[in-house]
Amino acid sequence: MNKRKMPKNKKIFLLAIFVVLIASFSLHQPLINLFKDKTPPVDQISSFKSINSTIEQGDTLFSIFTDNGLRTEDLFAMKSAAASIHPLKALRPGKSYSIVLNEQNFINSFTYGIDDDTILKIERVENEFQAHKYDIPYETRILTVSGTIEGNLISAMGTERENYLLALQVADILAWDIDFNTDLRAGDTFRIITEGLYLNGDFKKYGKILAVEFINNNQAYRAFLFEHSDKTDYYDSQGNSLRKAFLKAPLSFRRISSHFSKRRFHPVLKIYRPHHGIDYTAPTGTPVSAVGDGKITFAGNKGAYGKLIILSHRNGYQTYYGHLSRFAKGIHMGKRVKQGDLIGYVGATGLATGPHLHYEMRQGNTPINPFRVKNVAGEPVPKTQRAEFKKRSLTLDKIFAAAIFYDARQEESKKYCLSPELFAGYNSKSKSITPES
Repeated sequence: MNKRKMPKNKKIFLLAIFVVLIASFSLHQPLINLFKDKTPPVDQISSFKSINSTIEQGDTLFSIFTDNGLRTEDLFAMKSAAASIHPLKALRPGKSYSIVLNEQNFINSFTYGIDDDTILKIERVENEFQAHKYDIPYETRILTVSGTIEGNLISAMGTERENYLLALQVADILAWDIDFNTDLRAGDTFRIITEGLYLNGDFKKYGKILAVEFINNNQAYRAFLFEHSDKTDYYDSQGNSLRKAFLKAPLSFRRISSHFSKRRFHPVLKIYRPHHGIDYTAPTGTPVSAVGDGKITFAGNKGAYGKLIILSHRNGYQTYYGHLSRFAKGIHMGKRVKQGDLIGYVGATGLATGPHLHYEMRQGNTPINPFRVKNVAGEPVPKTQRAEFKKRSLTLDKIFAAAIFYDARQEESKKYCLSPELFAGYNSKSKSITPES
C-alpha cells in the first residue's frame, strides 16, 4: 500500500509554527526572570558573617555603621524598635557588641551588653526588627576566698576589677563596725563565702556574699546574709542587724576607693583625736558621707571650721563636718539626707594647716566621743524567722570550720567551689556544684 505524502506547503507551514513556538519560549524565560525577586528573604539565607567588637570612647552606632559600610536604613529601623526597650544612643565605652549580617550586608541581629547582668538583642523577624532585653544566664557556684591585710583591703583582695568590687562589698557590709580607712592592721585576716557567676564555664564576676568573717585587731566579726519578707540584709550570729544608727566613719571606703584610681589608691593617712572631735587627714577632694539619716541645719562658712555642714539626727544628736573644700551638689539647709549620702569633699578651709576633715558629734550641744556612743542596731531577724536563720548560719559556720579558703588574689580561688555535701541544708536560691577535675 502506498503511503500518502504530506503536501510540501503543509510541511513548511508546520515547521514555521514550531520555530515560532521555540523562539517565543526562549524569549519568555528572561522576561519571567526579570520580575522574580533575586534577593531571597533574610531568614532563608544560611550564610552569615559577624562583627564582634567593643564600644570605644566616642563611638556611636552611626559611626560603627559608617565604618563597616552598613545600611543606615537598618540603623533607623533598629533605633525605632529599641526605643522603648533600651535607647541605642546610650552606648557605654568598654561594652561589647555583635552584629550578624547576611551575605548582602543586611542586618540579621544586633547584640549589646547593657551591663554585667543584661543584654539587648535586636533581631530581624519577617523583615521587621524586634528588640528584647535578656538576663545573662549565669551559672552560680559557691566559692571560698581569703586574704591577709598588709597595706589595705584592695591590695589584699587583688586588683582585678571583680576582686575590687568584692572588697567594696565587704567594706559595705561591715561599715558600721570597721573603718576600713583607719582601723585595719597588718596581719588582719578575712574569709568570705560568696557566689561566683560563670558563663560557659568561665568565671565572670562575684555575686552576693553569703557570709564574711573579718579579724580586725584580734577582734572577730562575722556577718551572714539572710533573706526574709522581701528584705535582704546582713546579721551577726545572734540574728542582730549589722546596720546601726551611725556609720563608723564619715569617710566611706567605697567612695574614697572609687574617687581615686585603684593604681593610685590613697588610704586616709592619719586620724587625730582632739578634745572635741576627730580629724581625718586625707587628700583634698576626698568624698565625705553622712554617718546617719538626718536634716541639714547648717551649710556654709563658720569661722575656724571653714566650710561646714551640721546634720541633726534623732535623739538630739548632731554631727559636724568641717574644713570642707566644697559641698556636694544639692546640699542646702533643710535638706534631708540618708546614711551614706555624699555631702561634701575634704579641704583645708578655715583654720587648717592642711587638707583634712574635722568630724565631731554632739548631743544637746555637748561634744561627745563618737566611738563611745551607744550605737543602736537596726531591726533583728523576726522571731518567726529565727529558727530558719539559725539553721542557715550554722551551715555557714560549718563551712568556715571545714572548707578550704583560697587566696583571693590567686586564680585557683575561682576554680574550686564547694561540694553539695558541705552546703546541704542551706535553703538558698544559689546553686552549688562540684568543681571539675
